[in-house]
Amino acid sequence: MRTEDAAIPDRDRPPLGYFEGREHRFPIRVFYEDTDFSGVVYYANYLRFLERARSSFFRLAGIGHAELLERDPPLAFVIRKINLDYRSSARIDDVLSVVTTYDTFKGARLLVTQRIERAGDVILTADSEAACIDLDGRPRRAPKDMMEKLKPFLL
Repeated sequence: MRTEDAAIPDRDRPPLGYFEGREHRFPIRVFYEDTDFSGVVYYANYLRFLERARSSFFRLAGIGHAELLERDPPLAFVIRKINLDYRSSARIDDVLSVVTTYDTFKGARLLVTQRIERAGDVILTADSEAACIDLDGRPRRAPKDMMEKLKPFLL
């Protein structure tokens, strides 16, 4: 945890979701700003929901993106590719759960499976490949301490 985070009272910290076994579950409420003129979630906003869940998984597992940038060399993650399957639309005021599993780490590549559920029904699935890179965009193997933190969640 970053020193700045330690100064924030628990009641004021944004929720990070929770783990059920290997799965990370991240709840999201659909707000007006997430929707188009008809009250349906705008398709690109699902990518934001997925990103929030992936980042929250990392933070809850003890890996902060800011700490990655403070390493020598600084590291970051980028999405190399993503495949989405939209099954049904979410609407304003829906409560969604983004379920994320980090499946395998191969070199610099991290394979991720996600789904968005509403009341237990899957409305979207996503398979993505993230890459660990340095700030020049070159692929880098994940540091050993990060791998140790992710190990309990990988296949």
